[in-house]
Amino acid sequence: MAESVREAAAPEASVRRAAVLGKPIAHSLSPVIHNAGYAAAGLDGWSYTRIECAAAELPALVARLGPEWAGLSVTMPGKEAALAVAAEVSPVAAAVGAANTLVRRADGSWFADNTDVTGMVEVLTEAGVRAGATVTVLGAGGTARAALAAAARLRAAEVRVVARRPAAIAELAPVAAVLGVPMVAAPWPVPGSEPSPLADTDVLISTVPKGAVDELADSVPWRAGTVVFDAIYDPWPTPLAASAEAAGCRIVSGLDLLLAQAIGQFEQFTGVPAPRSAMAAALAAARS
Repeated sequence: MAESVREAAAPEASVRRAAVLGKPIAHSLSPVIHNAGYAAAGLDGWSYTRIECAAAELPALVARLGPEWAGLSVTMPGKEAALAVAAEVSPVAAAVGAANTLVRRADGSWFADNTDVTGMVEVLTEAGVRAGATVTVLGAGGTARAALAAAARLRAAEVRVVARRPAAIAELAPVAAVLGVPMVAAPWPVPGSEPSPLADTDVLISTVPKGAVDELADSVPWRAGTVVFDAIYDPWPTPLAASAEAAGCRIVSGLDLLLAQAIGQFEQFTGVPAPRSAMAAALAAARS
């Protein structure tokens, strides 16, 4: 359950807190992963919760947090707003214009980072993506920006961005330029139309919200062996992932990314190595 933030007296030295911010947030499995990590690492006094928070509410919420707060995970719709509350921003978060991680510094200020990028690189590399791949990105929001940065690190030959609004794609052009990504725009596909902008790609990354691409799932001309990464994990499998898997594509789920980016956050929040196996086991148990 999402919780409210209340101002409180100074905590005991052993109490440390973290949370995931977003709206909606009740579905988030981040507390399962992080709390399992705290237990496995012997971090007594650490806890991780969910907080319902819209983008416009984020600055005031963060300003109210006491010294016991070590870090925040930020999901939609607050990834761009998270940058504004940080005194320091990592190069990758600055390049993509979005942060999914806020880390409390010793002086009380906040550091913004984007572990979605490193997480995407990890899961896509494990799926077999190599330099020179062609990448198609569905959507043009904050997660799409992270996908552009991941494509840059993977040295993609081309990135095709497919979105409903041409203006949203245009807003990604400066991000692609900073990252050195060869980006091209493509219109949102019409089921049954030819040629499909989702055809003939090595990697398809869907960053759109739940249900936004369901109508297209059965009309995509899948190529066996394509790596299909759907950032959604609830519900799973999505119609897009199910259709791709039936066609012989290699599937990467939002759960894979959720774990990978959480491990990066855990280490920044706590300063200790993440107990990866325990965190992965807890996530698998939560979904079983």
